This record gives sequence, structure tokens and C-alpha cells, in this order.
Amino acid sequence: MKQQIHAWYAGRVQGVGFRMSAEEAAHRIGVVGWVKNLRDSRVELLAEGEKEQLIELLDAVRYGPMRNFIQHIHVEWNPASNALTKFDIRYF
Repeated sequence: MKQQIHAWYAGRVQGVGFRMSAEEAAHRIGVVGWVKNLRDSRVELLAEGEKEQLIELLDAVRYGPMRNFIQHIHVEWNPASNALTKFDIRYF
């Protein structure tokens, strides 16, 4: 059963390749959604897929190349909307 994660990352997460790294992980894992910078210096990520895929994505972002830039993560789990068809980087 597909689920959705909505996550916010705080720290030095803008201007360091965070969105590109998250996008690459999402494509490799096979989830759909988006990632974008927020005006308050955080990064927001929304993804849908099987629970195991979403856990893999969260781990890839948390423990991957950007791990030293993350100071705080807030994640919410929701039912999938099934409205997303790909994973991409969004802009303000």
C-alpha cells in the first residue's frame, strides 16, 4: 500500500546540492514527489511510494552525502495522494 512522507530539513541545507542529492536518491529508489527550498532556509520534501521505499529514501538523505549539513528533520506520514507521476526539483 502506497504512502506519503512530507519532510522538512533544517541546517545548512541550501546551496550545498541537497535537492539534487535527494532527487538522485528518489530516482534510484523509484519514488515520486518533489523537493524544494523554502524561504526560511529549510528544504521541504514530499514523496510517495511503498513504505520500504520511503524509509530507504529517508535513510539515503539522512545518512548520505548531505548528512553533515542536516541539523533537524521533521517527517509526517500520510496516505498517498496518487496524484504524482515523477520526482523533481521545484522552485519557489
